Amino acid sequence: VQLQASGGGLVQAGGSLRLSCAASGRTNNIYRMGWFRQAPGKEREFVAAIRWSGTSIMYGDSAKGRFTISRDNTRNTVALQMNSLKPEDTAVYFCATKGISGTYFHVSAYDYWGQGTQVTVSS
Repeated sequence: VQLQASGGGLVQAGGSLRLSCAASGRTNNIYRMGWFRQAPGKEREFVAAIRWSGTSIMYGDSAKGRFTISRDNTRNTVALQMNSLKPEDTAVYFCATKGISGTYFHVSAYDYWGQGTQVTVSS
């Protein structure tokens, strides 16, 4: 599975960004796609995840109420709509996929990773 993340950029606090992750290759093997983020000097953090079928959505505490994850079934993409952005949301955002059920919030549970897209929120 190959993953291509896009949509990052620079935005002011309170603004919005929409990230997208396009999957290619053996997409039939995908069970779940997740978004993680990593700020400088910090560990990679779970943001949100969705079953490849588009159901079973989960959010990390930092995303609840502000971010929305969704699946575009026709284009094998998963979007992360981020609203009300804060400076502490500044990080590199990664998409990742896993092929089986089970834990969804651990980095180690995911098999394939995209290259990451930078999100910078200015105050």
